[in-house]
Amino acid sequence: MDAILFAFLIIAVLAVVTLLRSVRIVPQARAAVVERLGRYTRTQGPGVAVLVPFVDRMRPLIDMREQVVSFPPQPVITSDNLTVGIDSVIYFQVTDPRAATYEIQNYIQAVEQLTITTLRNVVGSLNLEQTLTSRDGINTQLRGVLDEATGPWGIRVARVEIKAIEPPASIRDAMEKQMRADRDKRAIILSAEGQRESAIKTAEGQKAAQILAAEGAKTAAILSAEAERQSRILRAEGDRAARYLTAQGQAKAIETTFNAIHAAKPDPALLAYQYLQTLPQIAQGDANKMWIVPSEFSKALEGLAGMAGAVGGSGSGSESGGSTPSWLAATSTGSGTGTAEKIDTDGWFDSNLPPAALQPEAANLRASDDDPQSVLAHQGLGAPAAIDAAPLADATGATSINGAEPDYRSSHPDNA
Repeated sequence: MDAILFAFLIIAVLAVVTLLRSVRIVPQARAAVVERLGRYTRTQGPGVAVLVPFVDRMRPLIDMREQVVSFPPQPVITSDNLTVGIDSVIYFQVTDPRAATYEIQNYIQAVEQLTITTLRNVVGSLNLEQTLTSRDGINTQLRGVLDEATGPWGIRVARVEIKAIEPPASIRDAMEKQMRADRDKRAIILSAEGQRESAIKTAEGQKAAQILAAEGAKTAAILSAEAERQSRILRAEGDRAARYLTAQGQAKAIETTFNAIHAAKPDPALLAYQYLQTLPQIAQGDANKMWIVPSEFSKALEGLAGMAGAVGGSGSGSESGGSTPSWLAATSTGSGTGTAEKIDTDGWFDSNLPPAALQPEAANLRASDDDPQSVLAHQGLGAPAAIDAAPLADATGATSINGAEPDYRSSHPDNA
């Protein structure tokens, strides 16, 4: 019994072991190579795999996913004999498990060594500056060479990236100094350009300001000259009218005095008395340092009375043998009514100046006078008003200029 039970146990253990060796499970994204009696039979994909016990053998599983392998920094010599350390990363994927198993012994180590040798070949043909600035070109060349070399191994190289390039410490210091010098140079250039632009803008602003100031001064000078011209013309016309009125008034006063003297018929004694009253006024002049009274003053008075036609105080001119002076015998040329001949003064007070807008100076104003400030300044000027010299039709016959007070001639009833 014991021998039979022991044999049964041995058979049961062998059956379990055989069952376990004949049934295998392959996970997803994995693949396995099955050999029968040491020879390749098939590539087992994910799922349950049934093997012949003691005949079929399954090689280690192969990962079919894309794998990432990072390589430590490798010293590489550039074409200008500088040693740099390059750290790279490669992304690859197994596409044929059979080739990856039988065509290469260790495909990961093979990819690593191939990447290092290819990197040295590519970087060796470049100088340091090209190496630092041509990472994309280096990556593309590495990927092309590796993909072509690993194709027979059943491996596809997806990407090759260079993580870092470490030049020597002395080269880094020189590069930093160079970059600092370049930055300082660009800063100085930008500062100089900014100062240049600022100076140009300032000069343009000053130029525009001077042009506007000159235009404003020109316009102000033109308007001032125009106003001075009109003012002088108006003053001259006023002086002419005033002189004419003064002369007319003096003539009227002389005529009135002359008529009054002849109407009063003064005697020689009154004339002598007036002469004596005038003598102190003559002596009051600043230029009269000495006044000599003649000794024969009475004779002078007598002669003066004789000239006036009064001899011996009788008032007749027949005793002295003289005749009445012509200035006493003269008569007024007027009509006797106390009014002088009327003189036509129409147009004496009219101004012949054209308006300011129609004068030649106004055509020289520049376009800058149309800005809001100039327009606002010109609003108070207006066109010069014409002087109306036509006499008003009133009872006194007085005239007015642009609504001003009537002339003083209107207050005298004898003025025309």
